[in-house]
Amino acid sequence: MDFLAGLNPRQREAVQHTEGPLLVLAGAGSGKTRVITHRIAHLITVHRVPGWATLAVTFTNKAAGEMRERVHSLVGGDGPTVATFHSFCVRLLRRDGAPLASLRPGFTTRFNIYDDDDQISMIKSIYKQVGLDDKFMQHRAALSRISHAKSHKQSPDDLARSATDPTIERLAVVYEKYQARLIESNALDFDDLLLEAVRLLTHDTPTRAQYNQRYEFVMVDEYQDTNRSQYELMRLLTEQRQNICVVGDEDQSIYGWRGANIRNILDFERDFPGAVTIRLEQNYRSTKNILEAANAVVAHNTERIGKNLWTESDGGEKITLYEAPDSENEALYIADTIENRLARNPKDRVAVLYRTNSQSRQIEEALRRYGRKYVVVGGFSFYQRAEVKDVLAYLKVLTVPQDSVSLLRIINVPARGIGKTTVEQIEQYALENELSLWSALKEMLDAHTFPARAEAALSAFRKMMEELAEGAETRPAAETLQAVLDRTGYSRMLTEEGTEEARTRLGNIEELINASADAADRGETIREFLDHAALVSDADSADERATVSLLTMHNAKGLEFPIVFVAGLEEGLFPHSRSLDSEAAMEEERRLCYVGMTRAETKLFLTWARYRRRFGGGQPEASIPSRFLKEVPMMLLDRVRGDQGHVDLYAERYEVRDAARRNLYTGKTYNSVENIKQFFAERGMPAPSGMSAPPAAPKPAAPKPPTAKKKVGPGSTIEHAKYGRGTVLRLEGSGDDTKVTVSFPGYGLKKLVAKYAGIKIE
Repeated sequence: MDFLAGLNPRQREAVQHTEGPLLVLAGAGSGKTRVITHRIAHLITVHRVPGWATLAVTFTNKAAGEMRERVHSLVGGDGPTVATFHSFCVRLLRRDGAPLASLRPGFTTRFNIYDDDDQISMIKSIYKQVGLDDKFMQHRAALSRISHAKSHKQSPDDLARSATDPTIERLAVVYEKYQARLIESNALDFDDLLLEAVRLLTHDTPTRAQYNQRYEFVMVDEYQDTNRSQYELMRLLTEQRQNICVVGDEDQSIYGWRGANIRNILDFERDFPGAVTIRLEQNYRSTKNILEAANAVVAHNTERIGKNLWTESDGGEKITLYEAPDSENEALYIADTIENRLARNPKDRVAVLYRTNSQSRQIEEALRRYGRKYVVVGGFSFYQRAEVKDVLAYLKVLTVPQDSVSLLRIINVPARGIGKTTVEQIEQYALENELSLWSALKEMLDAHTFPARAEAALSAFRKMMEELAEGAETRPAAETLQAVLDRTGYSRMLTEEGTEEARTRLGNIEELINASADAADRGETIREFLDHAALVSDADSADERATVSLLTMHNAKGLEFPIVFVAGLEEGLFPHSRSLDSEAAMEEERRLCYVGMTRAETKLFLTWARYRRRFGGGQPEASIPSRFLKEVPMMLLDRVRGDQGHVDLYAERYEVRDAARRNLYTGKTYNSVENIKQFFAERGMPAPSGMSAPPAAPKPAAPKPPTAKKKVGPGSTIEHAKYGRGTVLRLEGSGDDTKVTVSFPGYGLKKLVAKYAGIKIE
């Protein structure tokens, strides 16, 4: 097979490059996966490199699976090692991690992997131990700060030494106890998987030499999203031959908030002297208009190597920019336009992208009014459902009894007479004696510490778990799982409940049994099955076949859709308010906008609302259109205002539908055609095509913008002689010393003394 056939000149150049470091700058939709897979096939068939000597690493199980299948279809037989970063590290630590025991006391290769929920449970327990509550810091925020410290190689001591306020000092204590609990529970979190793999390869020369000898060629996908640990891992794996090929796009680096370092790709040529750089700039996904708009936006960034996407396809439709009176109108416009588009071509797929998950609510409500089915990407994944986590927790305790978080989850589920007070006694004993919960339970039972009823319940539980654990790691996972469901009474509990919800939960457990059977067919052990369940991510659950998908722009990375809406393009929302005082953060927001725009194949809609409720309710506040909208060339836009007539667009949008007519009126929620007409009438807008104004109610005058208050407050719109119109974000001080922080489009954040600033309140 000719692996160069059908490739463009730059793609062929990348496929044929073999020896030495290679940087492939692959723009959105430029065929990077094809380049990676054809390069692997070229190495295996033309250069006779054994499949096992080639390693390809990416970020999601979905991407790894697709890559593996493509290579197999090209060369057949035994292909390369294709893995996510985390799954590769798990495999490394399980097989060759024994030397780590001398570097990380308490480490064994029989560890469990803690996901977000497990980590949050541990943080809650530590808060309770040290006398903190979530007023100190939200549990998830504390976990995020700890993860950030880990990804930057900061130990608890490092964090304590760098602390500049009591909050960070207390967080360092939480971090220290968190790490101690992980070791005590023989568990690793996702950060540890990377850190410990790097520690092993750094300090154990024979293991590092073994992996350098095994993998002759290493390829890294989405290199712009790598963090420091992932960068070091790749350096260690390729230090002998330096046959490393990284593929990425600095303009799609959007995960800085979780540790990704854009410098890894920007500095590749410096870090690997003699590296060859190849740009893939021909786009095979989007129309010319969409590409020109996306290029124009991202060109405003300075942290980039530089490339310019182009396409042989025609210009396509202009980009529709819709200016809505408010966020509810924005949602109705999106739903209505989707209905019209899908009426024309039911096979189209549509994505509605937004910056924050909270934006989906009104869009979902608008879609439901038309009876339009949709999927929300990034919701509960299968392995995060309570019943699935319960059953997996049993398996975790059977394989690693020291796993205190999992033991706490199932010790009285189903209810077996082990009360909260009894569990707290065991926890306290474990803390005082620095034991795992299981060890504490056994010692207390042997010492007959508990009252007779509690001792009987705990003894029965201990005996059941010890019997289930016998041979658990040698039997197929499905067999052990079924034994757990029978012996613990978990299936009986749901069957006896008899509700529709219970039946759904039983169905999920049946699907878990199917998954474990599939794992057994692949020859996986129960431990490998648990590893797989722990490493599944939100991105792996995205269903690209869905007709309408709602998702954040971060979750849209790597996906593509014929029709895309990017909603909520307003200052403080997108770009997010957290980015307004940081140029680096603003550039990441701009890259996120670029990613969202380049998901569209044929049609792109950009929307914003002049008024939107913020921070949990209250009166709608005035919005300023996103600076990104001003960076799109006017000639590429078809501008539409929601309160002005636009005959062609209205004729397209507001065709009356039977599905909407059938919805019942439930008050002023605009969930029927009559209410939708009322919605537009109340805002002084033209009656949509095919609709007349509601006959029962006189048409009220168009609402005026809220009357400005004399006092400046967050959300107020002010006018400044130098900077023009801006939105107040926060106040500091009082009286003559009051300072206001204002976001001015084109000028960024400015802090002004209200008394002397010469500002006018609009």
